[in-house]
Amino acid sequence: MAKKLAITPLHDRVIVKPAAAEEKTAGGIIIPDTAKEKPQRGTVLAAGPGKKDEPVTVKAGDTVLYGKYAGTEISVEGNDYLIMRESDILAIV
Repeated sequence: MAKKLAITPLHDRVIVKPAAAEEKTAGGIIIPDTAKEKPQRGTVLAAGPGKKDEPVTVKAGDTVLYGKYAGTEISVEGNDYLIMRESDILAIV
């Protein structure tokens, strides 16, 4: 991540760059754009400081799993990101 992000999350918010959707199945079948599922994995780009008495446990660079409908989609400088609460993150991979 050579470029600094133009936005900074507050409190327990986290900015995540979603992973690309799968292009092929394990058996080699190509998935068309209309059938691709929304990815549930991404990389943390920035994390807020946390709430009082509850510091944020994820840090920039962590690969995380999150719920299917977690977060709010935002677009900054032509790139798509998700901004979500840390509690929406299910696991660090």
